[in-house]
Amino acid sequence: MAESVHVNFPSQVVSDLEKMSGEYGLKIGKAIEREWLNGSHNRLASTQNAFHKLRLYARGEQAIQKYKDELSINGDLSYLNLDWKPVPIIPKFVDIVVNGMSNRMFNVKAYAQDQNGVSKRTEYMNSMMRDMETKAFNDQAATLFNVDLYENKKEELPDTKEELSLHMQLNYKQSVELAEEQAINVLLDGNNYDLTRHRLLYDLTVLGIACVKTNFNWSEGATVEYVDPANVVYSHTDSPYFDDIYYIGEVKTIPINELAKQFPSLTQEDLEDISKKGNRTGASYDKGYGDKNTIQVLYFNYKTYMNDVYKVKETGTGGYKAIEKPDTFNPPSGKEGGYERIQRSVECLYEGVLISGTDILLHWSKVENMMRSKSDFNKVRMNYSLVAPRMYDGKIESIVSRITGFADMIQLTHLKLQQVLSRMVPDGVYLDADGLAEVDLGNGTNYNPQEALNMFFQTGSVIGRSFTAEGDPNPGKIPIQQISNGAGQNKIGSLISTYNYYLQMIRDVTGLNEARDGTVPDPKALVGVQKLAAANSNVATRHVLLSSLFLTAKVAESLSLRISDILEYSPTAEAFVQAIGSHNVATLKEMSELHLYDFGIFIELEPDEEEKQMLENNIATAISQGLIDLDDAIDVREVRNVKLANQLLKIKRKKKQERDQRIQQENMKAQANANAQAQQVASQAEMQKNQAKSQADMQLEQVKSQSKLTHLQEEVRLKKELMQFEFDLNQSLRDQERNETRGLEQMKEEGKDRRENMKQTSKKFESSGNDILGGVNLGNYTPKVGN
Repeated sequence: MAESVHVNFPSQVVSDLEKMSGEYGLKIGKAIEREWLNGSHNRLASTQNAFHKLRLYARGEQAIQKYKDELSINGDLSYLNLDWKPVPIIPKFVDIVVNGMSNRMFNVKAYAQDQNGVSKRTEYMNSMMRDMETKAFNDQAATLFNVDLYENKKEELPDTKEELSLHMQLNYKQSVELAEEQAINVLLDGNNYDLTRHRLLYDLTVLGIACVKTNFNWSEGATVEYVDPANVVYSHTDSPYFDDIYYIGEVKTIPINELAKQFPSLTQEDLEDISKKGNRTGASYDKGYGDKNTIQVLYFNYKTYMNDVYKVKETGTGGYKAIEKPDTFNPPSGKEGGYERIQRSVECLYEGVLISGTDILLHWSKVENMMRSKSDFNKVRMNYSLVAPRMYDGKIESIVSRITGFADMIQLTHLKLQQVLSRMVPDGVYLDADGLAEVDLGNGTNYNPQEALNMFFQTGSVIGRSFTAEGDPNPGKIPIQQISNGAGQNKIGSLISTYNYYLQMIRDVTGLNEARDGTVPDPKALVGVQKLAAANSNVATRHVLLSSLFLTAKVAESLSLRISDILEYSPTAEAFVQAIGSHNVATLKEMSELHLYDFGIFIELEPDEEEKQMLENNIATAISQGLIDLDDAIDVREVRNVKLANQLLKIKRKKKQERDQRIQQENMKAQANANAQAQQVASQAEMQKNQAKSQADMQLEQVKSQSKLTHLQEEVRLKKELMQFEFDLNQSLRDQERNETRGLEQMKEEGKDRRENMKQTSKKFESSGNDILGGVNLGNYTPKVGN
């Protein structure tokens, strides 16, 4: 790449009116042209040639003349009949890097970083903190008074500050942030950014630099365009991110009719003049790709500053009034009224279009709808975004540029191998005719050379004689000997070793080892070793991936700043509204009208297979050891950020331990309650048993007492009956005695002897011992004869 030429650009310390003039824009365009398109130091042509060579190597189509010069003898190739087609070694490594990184998906994340968005996020976080701190009180209020004091859903409340921090990163999202993310994704899909990103990765791998352009026009809205780095011009910088350049542009070779479409104000005479004066030199034209109907055009952005000047005047009421003025304004001196000049300097962007090789400036104006971040309004963004991760002192290095020398050596080795193969001859046989003449088979047959060769090739045997017919030693005793032409085999082995050496050098230089380049892995190598080797290879090419993510973030930031312009100015706003959805667009319209929101755009890269496997191993280990449940594993797998997923895994593990500990304590408490209840039941059973026994004993005693009482009652009844019978009998006897006494008295006269006899013969029928009841002698109650 040619060294830059020192060129004097016009001074930026001039008025805004002069900067807006066409003469100033022409000076800028010509200065850029002198730096990059100068005839003796054509830096752009040198860059295009260098990039063209790298792209040919990346396709396996590099020039073969240097290989012919290496193998020719004084330029003579008549003795060489070789296949000069290059060995496509480098394309395989390029495809491995580009295709592997193209599969890495990403998500655009928008973060509202303005005061309004930050205040909403802070208020939500404080609300969650209040609910966490008053959780016990809120639960008690809900239990006692049936009043819900929670400001958020109870089931979504974190338990610790660590969980709250993770919740804010994973679950909290403002509606305006969701709308912004969806709007950016709609714009990326509409511009087929996946295809553009693949081309950017290819350029980063092959050329070491990539460029993309975002633009806004009234018909298409916000656009994302791929820019060929070979056509890009920019101011000198040592930053791989080109964040300190003050001009950037691209040189395009376009047809005249395309130029007429872009600038419809051009007349027929203007187009003819451009066609005659226009520059048709350049890499594409020199290769024969251009024609007389194409023209070389320089499109460029130029960053400078502008002065916002205001005249501040004191009004009659004591207030102040600010009036916008041009930067050439100076307050009049000696005039009453309190005039004052206030000024601030902000960056601004101009765009121009210059026909290369002429003084025809087709366009020069201040850029409409300049991209300015609301957090830093003084800064302006250019339409182009570049990155060259391995740039130093203006020189750019790429993965392909590192290995072109080894690819050349592989190609030479391949040609040498063809040369050796073409000069190799098969193994032969030496036949000693004199030795055959001394052989006599003894059966009358002739042992001639043809018969000897037939026997040798069919059986591998040969007949010879140690002595001649005269008895002398026979020097041709072995008439047939094998002639080995194996010298070429050694050369082939040496060339193959050389080929493998340079192939291994490519792997060592690029970091694309056998575990990643598609080579059959060593069957003796462990799976973990192979994965570790592939992971190390990913680390070696990570700068390419990070550079593509940088460009993606820049594109997303530019589209974020363009969204307000689309909703406010573009005719495609209706289609844009339908693509995003009515709810989100209502939020975006509010943002575009009130200008309250300022977004920070971040690219969240989805984990690769190695990172997913590591996370899956952690999940499997946690599940096997009972540290998390299946539901926890599902929640962790849904998190695309590996770092956040591991943090969530740790929190889930901690909560699972706390939950298991709480369950264990509850089980212990339940077991203790069960034991106490069992003891209480046993005690109650014992008491009931004793009570039942006591009741049975009491019932038995009652039965005994009742039986005894019944027996006594029966005894009393019987004795009462007996006593009654005895009493009645005694009463009857006494009545009879009284009657007899009355009769005797009446018959006293009748015979005293008879009465005396009757008294002697009378018996006493009173029972003995039957008139005693309970130790009481009832005999004392015997009825008495009345006096």
